[in-house]
Amino acid sequence: MQEINRLIELDRLYIWHPFTQMKEWSETEPVIIVEGRDCFIKDIKGRWYLDGVSSLWVNIHGHARKEINDAIKAQLDLIAHSTLLGMANVPSILLAERLVSLMPEGLTKVFYSDDGSTAVEVALKMAFQYWVHKGEKQRVTFVCLNNGYHGDTLGAVSVGGIDIFHSTFKPLLFKTRRAPSPYCYRCELGKDYPGCGMECLGALEEILSKHHHEIAALIIEPLVQAAGGIITQPPGYLKGLRELCTKYNILMIADEVATGFGRTGRMFAVEHEGVRPDIICLSKGITGGYLPLGVTIATEEIFNAFLGRFEDLKTFFHGHSYTGNQLACAAALASLDIFEKDRVLEGLQPKIKFLKDRLERMKELYHVGDVRHCGFIAGIELVRDKKTKESFGYIDRIGWRVAHEARQRGVFIRPLGNIIVIMPPLSISMENLERFLYVIEESIKSATG
Repeated sequence: MQEINRLIELDRLYIWHPFTQMKEWSETEPVIIVEGRDCFIKDIKGRWYLDGVSSLWVNIHGHARKEINDAIKAQLDLIAHSTLLGMANVPSILLAERLVSLMPEGLTKVFYSDDGSTAVEVALKMAFQYWVHKGEKQRVTFVCLNNGYHGDTLGAVSVGGIDIFHSTFKPLLFKTRRAPSPYCYRCELGKDYPGCGMECLGALEEILSKHHHEIAALIIEPLVQAAGGIITQPPGYLKGLRELCTKYNILMIADEVATGFGRTGRMFAVEHEGVRPDIICLSKGITGGYLPLGVTIATEEIFNAFLGRFEDLKTFFHGHSYTGNQLACAAALASLDIFEKDRVLEGLQPKIKFLKDRLERMKELYHVGDVRHCGFIAGIELVRDKKTKESFGYIDRIGWRVAHEARQRGVFIRPLGNIIVIMPPLSISMENLERFLYVIEESIKSATG
């Protein structure tokens, strides 16, 4: 017990936790994780929790998966890291080939970075410089959506649309144009779906038609705006957006950091509507939740715009110390092997159906205003008044109260304000999924009275 208390005190003394009010953190006892197995994590006191957030949406196949452990160990015996600046390495080459084979046709050039934010930074700089090389230097802005989230570096924040996260940094950000979010439960345009005819796409077209000459690219989280509140897009929205980008000759960047690698029921969200972006950003689940790795994949057309003589200075001047790290790439290759060997996507379909059925049941709870899901991603929006859609106040902390109740029942979740996020590992058994959803339902009942 003395060692546990020492670690708690050291955490309070030295660690600044992300997205955390540290004054309140220091007044509570932290959960300190020491071990993980399957879809469970164990704290320092020996208590196990179902990892209901997949360790922030990154874990795909469960913790301590032998195949990934072995792949990392084997690579570690060879070399842990060498730079991609002026060199190449085997795992990054093999992973690039594998990723391109999974992409929509035409996405062929792989650029490595460190995480989701950097994958987006790469895409933004790549899109901007592409137009410079094409002689269209006036294309200096981007279009993004309200409620969008693309990471926390300044470029990624500039194309974000969540004011509670991003407004503080407004003086530091570059100019963007924001389009309405397809948030059907709380439509910005005051319309009702499906009778609205997706007027949010019409509002987007109005922006593009007026300003396309100055726009380098549009960036979107396909099918689900995850951190914005698990906001699911209506069928046809993504395809319509792609058509608008084509019509106005604007690059489309698909941020699949959260939606990629099976989360939506297919390997990538863009597959659902047969969309091919010009650039796609990947991270989170790419290594199965083991190591940081970011990937930005572009078309041959974009890549070719950067080709020239040394003195032309068309080089893409961007890179990271750990770009194409061998350990991370080895983990990613092992994760993709598991997708094939275990037929993960096929096995996920019954779980998706079960999740959908249970969400419909939870929708009947008095304080559940809306349930939204896409594949194995779901959000439950809690409201004070179901008829008026009145939200709970920020001070009510209703999402955190539900999370606390769930933790007492052995399930770890992390809400987005009043929205309960459901995103367990894809490998979760049906038995554990049933338990997980039961705990969430009971926790909502308990926290809302």
